[in-house]
Amino acid sequence: MIIAANLKTNLTRVDTKEYIDNLEKCVQTSQTQNEVLVFPAMSSLLAHEGKVKVGTQNAYATKNGAFTGEIGLEHLAEFSIKTILIGHSERRHILKETQATLVEKFNFYKELGFTIVYCVGEPLEKREAGKEEMMAYISAQYEGIDTAYENLIIAYEPVWAIGTGLTPTLEDIEAIHTDLKAKSSAPLLYGGSVKVANAKEVLDLQNVDGVLVGSAALKVDDFCEILKN
Repeated sequence: MIIAANLKTNLTRVDTKEYIDNLEKCVQTSQTQNEVLVFPAMSSLLAHEGKVKVGTQNAYATKNGAFTGEIGLEHLAEFSIKTILIGHSERRHILKETQATLVEKFNFYKELGFTIVYCVGEPLEKREAGKEEMMAYISAQYEGIDTAYENLIIAYEPVWAIGTGLTPTLEDIEAIHTDLKAKSSAPLLYGGSVKVANAKEVLDLQNVDGVLVGSAALKVDDFCEILKN
């Protein structure tokens, strides 16, 4: 299983260091065999040696250069970071990243051998439009992506469930994960209001290879509890 925490725009550098140190203790104590990923805020990136793997929520497809407000490969290399989150719905819908932009990032970091957690998902209106339209919408997010890339992890996140406390039924999660597994054999995570109360049920589902946790991961004790489940 892959258990990942997206800390988004939360926790200072000091807080993040304490968080990851405490998480590492939890992982070591529990002797879990799960792969554990943490994606801190951009200003809180840090080098870490241990079982917890630190990744970046974003980076530009460049080594360095005149790209105001972005970071590139040099900044990631400083912290020995080789894992990146690409395609999160908040970057697609709030920050207006296009599929072409995401493909460019994907290909750049793929060539460097990064582990890529690539996010797909649908807004509520697409889900309510029926399965055919919903799957067509999600399928478009696979366009240009090498679904056979050996270091690919896919995260399915229904947009309408992120941070809302709402979740699809367990049957719905299992059904769409089965459909998405037909598109790629890469590990497939579920994200969207995953929390301590429902993590075990979600992780027990067929074709769910882990979870990507948002707000419920901000307290390290809660994330440890999910990890133990």
